[in-house]
Amino acid sequence: MTTLFERLETTRERPHPFGHYTSPLLWNDPHISKGMLEAHLDQSNEAASHPEATIDASVDWIASSFGLSERTKVCDFGCGPGLWTTRFAQRGASVTGVDLSERSIGYARDTARQRGLDISYVLQDYLEFSTEERFDLITMIQCDFSALGPEQRAVILQTFHKLLCADGRLLIDVSSMAYFQGATEDVHYQYSAKDGYWSPGPHHVFTRHFKYEPEQVLCDKYTVADRAREFDVYVFIQCYTLETLTHTFEQHGLRIEACYSDMSGSELGDDSPRIVVVATHSR
Repeated sequence: MTTLFERLETTRERPHPFGHYTSPLLWNDPHISKGMLEAHLDQSNEAASHPEATIDASVDWIASSFGLSERTKVCDFGCGPGLWTTRFAQRGASVTGVDLSERSIGYARDTARQRGLDISYVLQDYLEFSTEERFDLITMIQCDFSALGPEQRAVILQTFHKLLCADGRLLIDVSSMAYFQGATEDVHYQYSAKDGYWSPGPHHVFTRHFKYEPEQVLCDKYTVADRAREFDVYVFIQCYTLETLTHTFEQHGLRIEACYSDMSGSELGDDSPRIVVVATHSR
């Protein structure tokens, strides 16, 4: 018989970097996906999505910098509830959004229908997405790229290379070394007596933050227990320097053209928690 002490000890187990991939659980669990969508729509929760004012300012910059018009074909990987795709379409672009969350895609489709926007939404894991279309602009926003392991990065970069037009541009953001350096290893415990983010009833949550110095990787491990089940969720974050980003992109035929600190084109500083990258095919 497993003792309580032994079960609690498992919460301390240090996972291998990118040894687990639990995004499908987060995005498609009947209860958790509801909390994920609410977090992305919550204007006070910048950990999930940027506030609308920030997105509006960013889309202004993107529209100007990349010349969004009715002749522009855009694909947003990890589009979620359509906060960015909706605005790209309102600028006249032909837009495709790809996401594995049925709940988020449903919300995005409803929004497009209500606003009279013709947006193509694909309910699919973007690691498996393929199409004969080619795009002038591909976006991956909110540091999704940093959450991918080495093999997944290779897959998605190959997909970007294939789907970009000859003179197309890729726009993504990643977590930086400044973000990594500001992180610490610690542990938290929380008990909810009623409906919460992780469960519709009483539940316990053990959260442990791991930091991997040589690999420049962070991990948030959540161990959740309610009356019906116990499960672990892992959120890995690969942090980058300009050098490691350049090398990673060049391995897959992509060349970095410019870097910024945010999606509004602000100058990149040493203390920026993110690096925004504009890339294209290598010449």
